[in-house]
Amino acid sequence: MRIKKIVPILEWLPNYKKAFFKDDLLAGITVGIILIPQGIAYALIAGLPPIYGLYSALIPQVMYTLFGSSKQVAIGPVAMDSLIVATGVSTLAILGSENYIATAILLALVVGAIQLIMGIFNLGFIVNFLSRPVITGFTSSVALIIGFNQFRNLLGVDFIQSDQIHFLLKDIWLKIGDFNTNTTLIGLFSMIIIIAFRKINKKIPNALIVVIFGIVIMRYFGSTFYGVSIVKEIPSGLPSFDIPDFKINKLRELLPIALTLAMVGYLETISIGKSLEAKQDDYRIRPNQELIALGLGNMVGSFFKSYPTTSSFSRSAINYESGAKTGMAALVSVLMVVITLLFLTPLFYHLPKTVLAAIIIVAVFGLVNRKEAAFLWRANRLDFWLMFATFIATLFLGIEYGIGVGVGLSLIVLIYRTSRPYVAELGKVPNSNFYRNCSRFEEVLIDDDVLVFRFDAQLFYANSSYFRDRLDEMSDKKGTDLKLIVLDAESINRVDSTGVEMLKERIKFYQKKGVLFYLAGVKGPVRDDLFKSGILSIISLNHFFMRVNDAVKFHRTGDKKEQEKYAKYIHQAYD
Repeated sequence: MRIKKIVPILEWLPNYKKAFFKDDLLAGITVGIILIPQGIAYALIAGLPPIYGLYSALIPQVMYTLFGSSKQVAIGPVAMDSLIVATGVSTLAILGSENYIATAILLALVVGAIQLIMGIFNLGFIVNFLSRPVITGFTSSVALIIGFNQFRNLLGVDFIQSDQIHFLLKDIWLKIGDFNTNTTLIGLFSMIIIIAFRKINKKIPNALIVVIFGIVIMRYFGSTFYGVSIVKEIPSGLPSFDIPDFKINKLRELLPIALTLAMVGYLETISIGKSLEAKQDDYRIRPNQELIALGLGNMVGSFFKSYPTTSSFSRSAINYESGAKTGMAALVSVLMVVITLLFLTPLFYHLPKTVLAAIIIVAVFGLVNRKEAAFLWRANRLDFWLMFATFIATLFLGIEYGIGVGVGLSLIVLIYRTSRPYVAELGKVPNSNFYRNCSRFEEVLIDDDVLVFRFDAQLFYANSSYFRDRLDEMSDKKGTDLKLIVLDAESINRVDSTGVEMLKERIKFYQKKGVLFYLAGVKGPVRDDLFKSGILSIISLNHFFMRVNDAVKFHRTGDKKEQEKYAKYIHQAYD
């Protein structure tokens, strides 16, 4: 059983049904048809020869099929990671040089090692520090950066490549008048074809159609379309085994960009996997297993000339919509890439780069999530500004700094929210034993001599002062009439030493003022921590109640039966 969890293919392959193969075959062919032109295009984004996009579509897919927990996620080169590779590696080596290629391959090994280590040590939770607004802002910004970087191929102008939007826009503004008419016409027409077919039916292989269109145009009418840049020769054959070039100083330089790629790649995979998981009930995504699968894919792939890969939003969705039942669909896609590498690469000689740019631009501009921004503006302004800040930071500071700003702001917002949780004064619902928030329920009854205080968070060092200040603020409003404070602790799931000491100090403070302090609904683990910290030296077990109503009733009537029963229960549980 343990081995099946480590190698998930052993779970589904022995039970594979012949009825699945037709759907897997169709889905695999469909994804393969899209993957081949995308792989070539994304390699160009990464600053690598087109063949490396196809190399990266082989081993990582196989490794994910063996070790991944999702049956529909499609692994391979993607636009976002490709741009991050170009941004990071271009600072260490000359674009297009042998050293550049070797560095990109070594980067895949480092990224894979980080992901594998995270998976082995169950560190998948780290990704939780990147909230959904941060992911939305980051993804939307990177999509724009990728798209504008492709204007050089779309228009046939040698614009600069950058991950900072203001440099890109400035260069485009200064040089746009130099656009190549033939290149621009083919690129724009390709974009129109892609958009039109996507509106008709997303399953139509629009990328393959425009690739064939571009190849035919340049193969037979190339003299008419003068000045259009083409892919030219793509080597045939499968990648050979080769150990990446290890250099300690280079590993040190690659570490920041590798960490970024490891986190972003994992984020993309989990996001896609979870969305596909929600549409079916036959399996569950295991986050740490996904890290292991991605890590092994990148590590082993690097020995076969692969640059960093992860899951593709578009190809995964198409894989699912085409009816893929198992990882067999991915193996069919791999087979298609193998056939292409062995026999079909000469066909891509006349493929215009502007067609590849059109494929990329349409794909990535669809990732600019305006609907999510509008939703956040209506639903949660703080999350909207968090998304907007990440978006702007990524656009103008670059991808690495953008993700850093996003993580930093997420932590700040987390600290802010935990340090200032929701608090409320409760009142009694008429003719019932329930207490509710008096600011939300106007009909509740509030006693002048009783304060029922609810604190909706763990009580720890970051919010203990806030607890004290809000409690004092509410008690001051009661004035000298106040005789009893009841802490509704039902929402407090943890306390630390700072929180306990503050609570003990407040109990003593109110005791001196002649105000009783009761606690209601305290959870067992929290109660244990309070007892261990010596709270029973200040108050007795008779100050603990099951419900708020019990505490107030005890204060009013002095009926000790129920309270003694609960105190006995607490004592037994604590013993």
